[in-house]
Amino acid sequence: MLTLSPQDISAVWLSLKVACSATLIATPFGIACGYFLAFGKTRGKAVIEGMISLPLVLPPVVVGYLLLLSFGSNGIIGKFLNLLGIQVVFSLTGAVIASAVVGFPLMVRSIRIGMEAVDQSYISVSRTLGAGWWDSFFTIVLPLSSRAIFSGMSLMFARNLGEFGATVILAGNIPGVTQTIPLAIYEYTAVPGGDRMALTLCLVSISLSFAILLVSEGINRKFKKG
Repeated sequence: MLTLSPQDISAVWLSLKVACSATLIATPFGIACGYFLAFGKTRGKAVIEGMISLPLVLPPVVVGYLLLLSFGSNGIIGKFLNLLGIQVVFSLTGAVIASAVVGFPLMVRSIRIGMEAVDQSYISVSRTLGAGWWDSFFTIVLPLSSRAIFSGMSLMFARNLGEFGATVILAGNIPGVTQTIPLAIYEYTAVPGGDRMALTLCLVSISLSFAILLVSEGINRKFKKG
């Protein structure tokens, strides 16, 4: 019978905690970037879009190394955070940041597609009726693209559950602190006789993925009925 050790339970809990935190923190920024890419007319939009999509094409290890250079004790951001007493490297905060950066492009792409599908004549009509930018955004754009926003959040959450490369570089593989499911599986595969425990965590990961899909489909159906 496949059982989970206390360390495995901690890894599952940390995976859910990191995925939820990264997704919730990134959502406002994802909505802002999606809106900019869908409706913005700035000349440098293509460059910004390329920068947002960069984590999709770069190896996760490269993303993690760049984050390490930025958030390390000698990094540009790291020096400022050290003054505030905030540690990112080899901490849960680092795991959340790594997951957020890697999964962020998936969220933005989904939100952008949803916002581009919004009929802009609705926005024009609202403006002629005296609605300001915030009114149009919260009463038209946001409700009509809510399915895309939720889909983007679901994609990012699922991607965060499987994040490995950037996390292990920035946050390390510390049991009970930063060790998520992928990191625990990696550790078990490197230990003789750890195949059974690695398989157990693989089954847990698959179960969580199916649960995310089922919840996502259920909410999408409710949106369609609404």
